[in-house]
Amino acid sequence: MTTAVITGASSGIGLELAKQFAKHKHNVTLVARREDVLNKLADEIKEKYKVQVHVLAKDLSDAKQVDEVYEFTTLHNLQVKYLVNNAGFGDYAFFNTANWEKLSGMIDVNIKALTRLSWLYVKDMIKNERGKIMNVASTAAFQPGPLMAVYFATKSYVLSLSEAMANELEDKGVTVTALCPGPTQSEFLKVADMHNSKMIKDRKLPSSKDVAAYGYKAMMKGKNVAIQGTMNYIMAQGARFVPRNTITKLVRVMQEK
Repeated sequence: MTTAVITGASSGIGLELAKQFAKHKHNVTLVARREDVLNKLADEIKEKYKVQVHVLAKDLSDAKQVDEVYEFTTLHNLQVKYLVNNAGFGDYAFFNTANWEKLSGMIDVNIKALTRLSWLYVKDMIKNERGKIMNVASTAAFQPGPLMAVYFATKSYVLSLSEAMANELEDKGVTVTALCPGPTQSEFLKVADMHNSKMIKDRKLPSSKDVAAYGYKAMMKGKNVAIQGTMNYIMAQGARFVPRNTITKLVRVMQEK
């Protein structure tokens, strides 16, 4: 049985990506920390879309639990045709005053878990000569981000890794897509405490559903870098033509409350 493994599936873009896969008749394996929320989503998906759903309550900041995701799919003979590394979170604070445990956990989830799962599953995909990986990055990947320094840095890593993997896998039957949404209506903003930053306040943001639909289509087309939204695309590409010191100062102004 084939399945799509989706991390961070309990809310926001991850939850909507789970629905997108189910809508297109793919079985899904949902991974996140909150088992009750995952079970509720699983019931909804099974009833509405008539696909197989597996639920894995895992904390991906724990390396052992990351490996348990792969072990579960192997044990249950689930061929992972699609891997969506969506789990991640941010923090809004000056680097020197940020909580170290939160920063460390962010690196563990945003970078280490994503890299480990990609490394584990891509071997099977190459063997089967088919598979698709989506790594959820961000428009934050295209420039430094004062007041969210570590988050922006993790997303830069995700983008760079994804592009390099995509190049290496061109002749292997496997594609890698870096989905780069801008600010989105989701639980992420609440967790990162960003609601009052100038970048967010009074802006009409795209919904998680819209971003997920865009990301699903881009993944299926095998697009390497998918930047959702025209203005997001212009800003991300424009950053390449402006001195980095200037871009960093502009981001700082936009990030401030």
